[in-house]
Amino acid sequence: MAKAIELEIFNKILASVAEEMGIVLRRSAFSPNIRERRDFSCAIFDKNAELIAQASHIPVHLGAMPLTMKFILPQFDWHEGDIVITNDPYQGGTHLPDITLIKPVFIKKELCFFLINRAHHADVGGKYPGSMAVAEHIEQEGILIRPSKIDDDFLTDLLSKLRNPSERKGDLNAQLFSLVRGEKRLLEIVKRYGLKKVLNMSEALKAYTKEAMCYLIKNLPQGKYSFTDYLDDDGIDAKNITISVEVEIKNKNVRVDFSKSASQVKGSVNAPRAVTEAAVYYVFLSLLNTIGDYPINHGCFSPISILTKPATVVDAQYPAAVAAGNVETSQRIVDVLLGALANALPNLIPAASCGTMNNIAIGGIHPKTGEEFTYYETIGGGMGARPQKDGLSGVHTHMTNTLNTPIEAIEHDYPFLIEAYYLRDNSGGRGRFKGGDGLVRIYRFLSSCSVTILSERRSHAPYGLRGGETGKTGENIFISEGKVMKLPSKINFKVKDGDKLIVKTPGGGGWGTKLKTGGKE
Repeated sequence: MAKAIELEIFNKILASVAEEMGIVLRRSAFSPNIRERRDFSCAIFDKNAELIAQASHIPVHLGAMPLTMKFILPQFDWHEGDIVITNDPYQGGTHLPDITLIKPVFIKKELCFFLINRAHHADVGGKYPGSMAVAEHIEQEGILIRPSKIDDDFLTDLLSKLRNPSERKGDLNAQLFSLVRGEKRLLEIVKRYGLKKVLNMSEALKAYTKEAMCYLIKNLPQGKYSFTDYLDDDGIDAKNITISVEVEIKNKNVRVDFSKSASQVKGSVNAPRAVTEAAVYYVFLSLLNTIGDYPINHGCFSPISILTKPATVVDAQYPAAVAAGNVETSQRIVDVLLGALANALPNLIPAASCGTMNNIAIGGIHPKTGEEFTYYETIGGGMGARPQKDGLSGVHTHMTNTLNTPIEAIEHDYPFLIEAYYLRDNSGGRGRFKGGDGLVRIYRFLSSCSVTILSERRSHAPYGLRGGETGKTGENIFISEGKVMKLPSKINFKVKDGDKLIVKTPGGGGWGTKLKTGGKE
């Protein structure tokens, strides 16, 4: 049996391959979303499509990859040199802008591993620039790439359907280079330690983390816990869309049941099942982190069963639009799961964070170059207060792990300015511990553009816990020719030179009843 120190060494060795893949991808990428915000993820799977190791990248990408591999593995006869591409949300994908590349790794003609990366592209076609539309059908959101092997003809055809094809080509090449680097490093590891040793350690790591997750679950308060929260709307007609969960903790296993959630809706807040799985894994991996620093691999997930009903907002079926399901509904799934677990672990679970990624997509013709451009970013908000600490302010939380796009990078490349960017004072909920504050970001446009906003928590505030107050809801404000208009949470609209967009993001919920001077909680 492998010793703990040997397991830790091999975990770091394997994870370093995924981390280096990410470094190559970031440094080679063309778009600011990948290069600056680091909206990508990398991982290693074994020949049975079970996760071995991953980098510290995006939770919603990484947690969805096991289902991606489960769908993809049996569809192909795998050969050396193959690269498979997909963004299919109904086969383990997240939403269309997240393009996934998969490379098999052969050793002495034997299939041994898979390398995978997923990156959010600033455009994959569709009705609106940025491919993050308020849409009613998946085809309106962009090009649906069924799992396919890449060759030159395939790439040429794909790029012809996308806006700003030179940037798309640059980002895809960065993903390809990332896989090549990952294969090189993995082969070096096998050469140094031997294939048998690497495979044995991979199995030992999975067994180790399964044991750790079982230990965590066994020591949680046993029983059933439920919670319900709501999405504001779907951007078209549905309001107050129910996300409901029941968590059953029994012995060494946990069952997470979302079957009472709302049916899928017209708009794009429908989440593929892979996104729901990713959100659940994120929560339980966060709990696992409270008892130790354990590797993340297939073993973590095996004690967790997830129930969904097809054709609901947590298990979207074709042709449901899903662009916001990945970025917004994923956040609400985390909120309801944490809300349920707060009943079991009241002194451990934090209040709700801002609950939205505040997505902005902008596109048009650049007035200086005459070329089409697309831009995408998310904006942080307030973290929910914790049982012993205030929430952090102005950060990306939960299912996103991205950075801000530097203002200098935006203003160098695009025809709009960031006129102001600051913390939204007093937007965090009050309590014994205060929720983090949201952000205010003000865009001033220098030419005509198409803009899409996909946001949440504009109606339903982030909840507080144990007497803590809710965080402030967000606001989207448009100013044109002196007129100030409040925008809905999800909208496609046109802007012109001189117009302004103000996005105020939600604060986090507060935790605990505020202490009075000399009193008790």
